[in-house]
Amino acid sequence: MQMKEHKYHFTSESLAQEALGEAVSLGATYADVRLIESGSRALATKNGVPTSLDFEESQGLGIRLLCQGAWGFAATHDLSKENVIRTAFKAIKIARASALAQKTPVKLAQESPIQTEWSTPYLIDPFSISIDEQLNFLFQIDEAARKIKGISIVETQMHFEKEKKLFLSSEGSRILQNFITSGAGFNVLAFKGGDLQKRSYPNSFGGQYQRKGYELIHELKLLENVPRMAEEAVQLLSAPSCPQGEKDLILDSSQLGLQIHESVGHPIELDRVLGSEANYAGKSFLTLDQLHHLQYGSPLVHVVADATASHGPGLGTFGFDDEGVPAQRTDIIREGHFVGYLSSRETAPAIHENRSNGTMRAESWNRIPLIRMTNVSLLPQAGTFEELILSTRDGIYLETNRSWSIDDRRLNFQFGTEIGWEIKNGKKGRMVKNPIYWGMTPEFWNACDWICDANHWTLWGTPNCGKGQPCQTMGTGHGASPARFLAVNVGASH
Repeated sequence: MQMKEHKYHFTSESLAQEALGEAVSLGATYADVRLIESGSRALATKNGVPTSLDFEESQGLGIRLLCQGAWGFAATHDLSKENVIRTAFKAIKIARASALAQKTPVKLAQESPIQTEWSTPYLIDPFSISIDEQLNFLFQIDEAARKIKGISIVETQMHFEKEKKLFLSSEGSRILQNFITSGAGFNVLAFKGGDLQKRSYPNSFGGQYQRKGYELIHELKLLENVPRMAEEAVQLLSAPSCPQGEKDLILDSSQLGLQIHESVGHPIELDRVLGSEANYAGKSFLTLDQLHHLQYGSPLVHVVADATASHGPGLGTFGFDDEGVPAQRTDIIREGHFVGYLSSRETAPAIHENRSNGTMRAESWNRIPLIRMTNVSLLPQAGTFEELILSTRDGIYLETNRSWSIDDRRLNFQFGTEIGWEIKNGKKGRMVKNPIYWGMTPEFWNACDWICDANHWTLWGTPNCGKGQPCQTMGTGHGASPARFLAVNVGASH
């Protein structure tokens, strides 16, 4: 089948152009407008009963501008000419008020104007599939799981989003983008004697999400993996707790994706480093003096922030960010050395860069863009998973996140997973339940001595990353292969 790419035209584009012109005429030295139409469909079941059939649609326009060296932002869902012009005036008033408290005028790194279109490639439009067909598939998963003796609860879910976004800037950019996002997964829970155990597939917290069409649902092989997940959930009820001590820790790629998210992705957000996030989610241990000096990981560790389509259909994949900057690939950790941040046009000069690396994104038309993770991924190395197990003498292998905790500088962490297995003398041994591990970020990544090859690499989607005030929930991507970390503290949560 051929990938579909659609081109769109906004009937209200002329209003966006008027808003831009009005902002400049009122004194803005820079202005951009984002006009967005979006829609979503969410389906969920629990023990054979639909628990969610949610549909949302949204349309609106946001105006961001600089006046007197300070930012102003205003947004509206009323796309009448009168109200759009009023919104531009409101953004100007906010900028002038902000300028009264502004210590240093905002200066933007240069960016060439662009006129283009970009779309998510996909095979099957998920919104072309009937709700009945999608629900019936979730019911099949539910029925298959509840056939396994000992399963108490089965939860299934699907989620689809579409978005059309027009970006206009006073510098002459006109960028039209179309996004399609799909996601699905299921959870099975077993309960006995006060003990509750859970297995999720293909990942916890909603499953797997990518910028793809309905073909992703077929690729995930959800139904085929029901028996294994259900049987493991039941087996966990009688499994021993994870032993405590220092072990060579092997993480599956999904858990490693969350480890990357929390201990690499968030600390490299340059607005957080410079203090903009301190009030809400803390700062970062990666202060500016650490750039090009910190040994972040072992020589095997190579992490990139890559929003380009060639990296894969991640939730951090796009053509252009919300400042009109093209998607890019940036080295973050190269052979263990810390070499890069996520930046914006405003913050790039702080690290002596003459250009943003294109990471500014907003949740919707009514939110101002923030520095957000793109696809922050650990690149694969060499060796198979089987070889990794064979080379491990005394270790523990953990799969699928269950809990996480990390301090406000992203330095000290503790993670829990749904399941684990002991590794003894190169063999996968007994199953263990309630495993946790903990450590400090640089020491943890410096303990990495094995990363599996590209055949084991998966680009995971995290659809629920929160940041900013008011909070914005965005999707990010994290690619990883299973990897091993030497002498890590492990134990059981209870």
